[in-house]
Amino acid sequence: MILEHFLEQKPLYYDVIDYERMPKAYEKIRQHFKIPKIIHIVGTNGKGTTGRFLAQMLHANGLHVGHYTSPHILKFNERIWLDGADVDDTILEKAHQTLLSWLDADVADSLSYFEYTTLLSMIIFSKHCEYVVLEAGLGGEYDATNIFPKILSIVTPIGIDHQAFLGESIEAIAQTKINSIRTDVVLAKQDAKEVYPIAQTRAKQYGAHMYRVEACFDEKTKNELSNTLSSLQLPPFLEENFKTALCALRVLGYDIAQKRLDFNVLNGRCQKILPNVTIDVGHNAMAAEALAKTFFGKRIFLIYNSYKDKDFTAILKILQPIIHTLLVIEIQSPRAASQNDIYAVALALGINTEPFCGIDEDKEYLVFGSFSVVEAFLKGVK
Repeated sequence: MILEHFLEQKPLYYDVIDYERMPKAYEKIRQHFKIPKIIHIVGTNGKGTTGRFLAQMLHANGLHVGHYTSPHILKFNERIWLDGADVDDTILEKAHQTLLSWLDADVADSLSYFEYTTLLSMIIFSKHCEYVVLEAGLGGEYDATNIFPKILSIVTPIGIDHQAFLGESIEAIAQTKINSIRTDVVLAKQDAKEVYPIAQTRAKQYGAHMYRVEACFDEKTKNELSNTLSSLQLPPFLEENFKTALCALRVLGYDIAQKRLDFNVLNGRCQKILPNVTIDVGHNAMAAEALAKTFFGKRIFLIYNSYKDKDFTAILKILQPIIHTLLVIEIQSPRAASQNDIYAVALALGINTEPFCGIDEDKEYLVFGSFSVVEAFLKGVK
């Protein structure tokens, strides 16, 4: 069965996760892998862009590099980046057939979408890469990506999200993510100060060094970085992700002349796709706060929807100062929130709300709420 049809049979989301399934499957086939040097990224927000920045920096040093990220927006290939481009269909299908030949049929069928594609990506990376930047999907300690040995961990900003799986407090969520650390760690700038001692304690347990991004650069480098980031015109939160990636690059023993920096931000991350349209796949309060700062002083048309497990009341309250009109777009997902609930929250907040029907050239739009929102917009608007 070809990969596309095989994955279509697997649910994308689970109410309960079997944390023993992935390690058992990997143990049966691990002798087939020659694992590259892995940099593991955990956190709530910023994993994708931090990982892509680092992958591009390593590749610019003449290295063969892979980057595994999730989910995708339009095409599965977006999840597996190889030496500067999304993996092509031929390599992907060949890896799929290889993996099916290694796994017992019942094991292949039992693996979740993310578990199977994590193994799939590693087949590709093990044949082509010296370094792999591997992004955790959910959590850290029990995430499918945490079964592989790593040379470095990166912790991006941690906030409240996925409480049903990770816990209700910052401390609980941070502990679950940071428990994946087994070696040196680069810790991004954190809004939640509770994260720092948890990371320090974990690093100490493993005799590992913790590198805080705020202390990574001397004054001269900070000034150079300020000029570079100004020329790249990145929003503030992407500037922080860039700094985290550059700090990790230096910890790995590499650097890059800043005048050579010419990188593309990962698709869907505060990405301007038209002069008046920005798309962002963020879906939680932390992402909303970053966008509220980015669009501060403006009044935009927010094209929005939400998953029902997200706190869209808090999200819309954060974005309220920048919203001219809320445009509710339909999304096809079993996780979608009730549109009536979104309208009710908007009404309570005094936000003018309409169904999304299209865009005008003379209005500025932000598409935000989830990967499903961005996907629905891109498929429906030409």
